[in-house]
Amino acid sequence: MATMTSRFSIRPSDDNRESFAEYRYGIYDGDTVLAHYWHDYRGDEHGIEFVLNGSYDLPFNNTIKFLDGGGPEPLRLSIRAIDWLTQRIGL
Repeated sequence: MATMTSRFSIRPSDDNRESFAEYRYGIYDGDTVLAHYWHDYRGDEHGIEFVLNGSYDLPFNNTIKFLDGGGPEPLRLSIRAIDWLTQRIGL
């Protein structure tokens, strides 16, 4: 799959996670946290809360369409997620 360079990055939160608990991440623009993203252990349920603008329904039905990578590859936002974030924050 093709990737593109983005001003956004996603990083795991520093929270200690218990088995079957949500995975939590920060979405950054450089060093600034824009939003907090979470998904369940299967990736079926997920959501986003912007630091300044609250929660929004995501236009994706699962985590696989929002994130790329994982496992041996670095986790990154999908091209669709980058496009949605760019529109949502008005860049």
